[in-house]
Amino acid sequence: MNKAIVVREFGGPEVLEYVEHPVGEPGRDEIRVRHTRIALNFIDVYHRTGLYPNKLPFVPGVAAVGVVEELGEGVTSTKVGARITYFQPIGSYSQSRVMPARTAIPVPDDIDDDAAAAVYSKGMTARYLIKDTWAVKPGDNLLFHAAAGGVGQLACSWAKSLGATVIGTVGSDEKKENARNNGCDHVINLSDEDFVARVKEITSGRGVDVVYDSIGKDTFERSLACLRPRGLMVSFGNASGPVAVPSLGVLATSGSLFLTRPTLAHYFPDRKSELAGAKDVFDALATGKIKAHIGQTFALKEASKAHQALENRETIGATNLVP
Repeated sequence: MNKAIVVREFGGPEVLEYVEHPVGEPGRDEIRVRHTRIALNFIDVYHRTGLYPNKLPFVPGVAAVGVVEELGEGVTSTKVGARITYFQPIGSYSQSRVMPARTAIPVPDDIDDDAAAAVYSKGMTARYLIKDTWAVKPGDNLLFHAAAGGVGQLACSWAKSLGATVIGTVGSDEKKENARNNGCDHVINLSDEDFVARVKEITSGRGVDVVYDSIGKDTFERSLACLRPRGLMVSFGNASGPVAVPSLGVLATSGSLFLTRPTLAHYFPDRKSELAGAKDVFDALATGKIKAHIGQTFALKEASKAHQALENRETIGATNLVP
């Protein structure tokens, strides 16, 4: 019998139950996939807590790597035995699942399952952040919060390869070296440094061109203060809680700033765009612009421990779950 993590009520890590869960047969345009690695993402926490609600009960998780075991009627985009990865739909915290064939992205032969799980969904996020939301170019100055996290490591190293000066923030001194090794020219410890003052010092008072903030409530307003006039604030997560903008006037008084709240789904709305993004990510991995940093691995049945470590900011880089 297939095993999966099921959420029956919203709450803390303790609501993640490891139980038997039927798979079913693939219908038209669907495939059945046996997972080999499952990627832990912060959006999984938002689903578990109900910040991004799903109909209860549900299997959480949005990304994984696996092998196609069965094709439903009409599927021509993949084949039985193919190695694939995906981001969405929800339901990856399982040994096997049925899912739409259109979301299955082929994994290159020279990339192993661990690396693909660590890089794909986070790399796609990094890609749209530094190439689409703000097209990073030589001479740009940027601030990236959670620089030692899964997305942060990839985005900072990729941005550095594009010629930017990268300022990263971390939550402890232990993570500073990690951030430096992954593209950060300057690293700030949020627990004991004033990051606004440090950014102004580093940029000689000018401020940065763009801030990437996945922390949310605890850093949002101070992040605005780090921007140069007409700079861009990219709020792409809420690890510390959702952001509430008190007044649009703050953007004017802070320098006619721009603000966006992007999501991966809007930057890769169809298979064509996702395949193109995936090629960029896997090419960047192959050429060394980004690296697969797997800081920790948990068994799927230990998903609650993995969530606890993620929320407590005890993780470095990517976290994979093993079914």
